[in-house]
Amino acid sequence: MLTKFLRWLMASPPRLLVLGFAMIILIGAQILALPVSAASGERTPFIDALFTSTSATCVTGLVTLDTGTHYSTFGQGVILVLIQIGGLGFMTMATLFAFFLKRKISLKERLILQEALNQSDMEGIVRLVRRVVLYALTIEASGALLFSVRFLFDMPPGKALYYGVFHAISFFNNAGFDVMGEFRSLTDYVDDPLVNIVTMLLIILGGLGFVVLSDLTDWRNKKRLSLHSKVVLSMTGFLILFGAVVIFAFEYSNPGTMKPLPLGSKILSAFMQSVSPRTAGVNTLDLAGLRQATQFFIVILMFIGASPGSTGGGIKTTTFAALLGAVWAMIRGREDVVMFKYRLAQERVNKALTLTLLAVALVIVATMILSTTEDHHFLMILFEVTSAFGTVGLSMGLTTQLTLTGKVIIILMMFIGRLGPLTLGYALAPKQERALYRQAEGKIIIG
Repeated sequence: MLTKFLRWLMASPPRLLVLGFAMIILIGAQILALPVSAASGERTPFIDALFTSTSATCVTGLVTLDTGTHYSTFGQGVILVLIQIGGLGFMTMATLFAFFLKRKISLKERLILQEALNQSDMEGIVRLVRRVVLYALTIEASGALLFSVRFLFDMPPGKALYYGVFHAISFFNNAGFDVMGEFRSLTDYVDDPLVNIVTMLLIILGGLGFVVLSDLTDWRNKKRLSLHSKVVLSMTGFLILFGAVVIFAFEYSNPGTMKPLPLGSKILSAFMQSVSPRTAGVNTLDLAGLRQATQFFIVILMFIGASPGSTGGGIKTTTFAALLGAVWAMIRGREDVVMFKYRLAQERVNKALTLTLLAVALVIVATMILSTTEDHHFLMILFEVTSAFGTVGLSMGLTTQLTLTGKVIIILMMFIGRLGPLTLGYALAPKQERALYRQAEGKIIIG
């Protein structure tokens, strides 16, 4: 029986990926539940430890217990390790150790890396892993240095360095965890240009995807970008700018958020709140104080999320771009979806449509269940569910009030959101035999 199970498991890279993440989450939960991980020296309830471990490994940032006050330095260190493993991917970390041990990467491991990094083929996959680690460490170190210098004005050197390193790793991996105190996040730095700009840069660089970062690095030699990079960069720029304009317009006169701030801080906070829903979970404005229109708009941004092969979640910017392209092509009466003078394969459009419908179905089902188990406003529940699925980490205050059923549902949503509905579907689906024939074409009326 065990041999049969192992054969079934090894036959599919998505299954190994799912099992790997699940094992890391369970190990992390066991460690976080230990008395040494809590500041009080008492055991943390396992469901809360499991919730935190899932949130960290799936780089989400939703917490039922405040990271800065409940967990000890050891516990926070465990969370930081889980964030790094979850952000870069456990196979990337395993490959890094293989490099140090000078061990060759097998074909099976290359297939898993291909699935983990969301690549279409294995060509150059090991070289990409080396770049992933190099980019991550370089960007995190730069962010940590800038944060530490800024925090020196507010706290002792040791604490400033610790805060700098923790938040740089957390924000680059789009995790959204912070150790600032009881659920304050970065609201105390709403008008601080350095903290806001560094935070936004870390989030954006982490959300672009390592393939795009590699493409940008090679720009000096190639003098051109791939279609993927062009779509990611253009869609990312559009969503950030459009999001900032919408949030600024909705919140400009809101006395609970932007109204008391000077114009410069208003603009800065609008851009921060536009960048953060791209799966980062960092907020400088009180989310509960936002107007409902703004809250719902943020739900849409969280659902779209970051880009493929990044540290973020959501349906991804390229998926959203493919859907927009398909709609535009249909309106114009064209068969092909064209982007930057390239025709998009129909298989890619079908995949984007499938992924989006699965994601919508998951969010709807989870929201309906939580609407039954949790006695809260519908928009607050939808916000929480979408934040979990998009591995964002923003919350209007529901996370700490979740029932046991609610915590389990959000844990599952974070797990599915990090792996992706399609990866999970491929992992659980039986092996499909190649079809020997096609059915006759039929027609139905649409619209």
